[in-house]
Amino acid sequence: MNADKLISKIKHHPAYDRVGMILCHNGVVRGTSRDGRRVTGLRVAVDRKRLDLVLAEHRRRPGIVDIQVEIAADTDLVVGDDVMMLVVAGDIRENVIDVLTDTLNAVKTTVTAKTEFFA
Repeated sequence: MNADKLISKIKHHPAYDRVGMILCHNGVVRGTSRDGRRVTGLRVAVDRKRLDLVLAEHRRRPGIVDIQVEIAADTDLVVGDDVMMLVVAGDIRENVIDVLTDTLNAVKTTVTAKTEFFA
């Protein structure tokens, strides 16, 4: 996963001159689950159709120029591996921060399903 690659795609967007902020989220495999158990890794499944719908919906939000995402799907990941890179570009921070948060939450709750592997 490479944030520079995703940012480069955004910089080539025809409306890039409207961008005042690019915000990135880099999700990684933690060594513990939310309930505190030790994790050795995880696997993520992605509903690609739903992902396309979520991205299309959030790209239409006010001030947003583009959203790029990469998810390490259908592969066994270990602690420290990148799981998801999400990049949002838009006009002002209030718009970009809100859309990154909302897009991230939508992807985590409606697009992906993770299986954690415990020690």
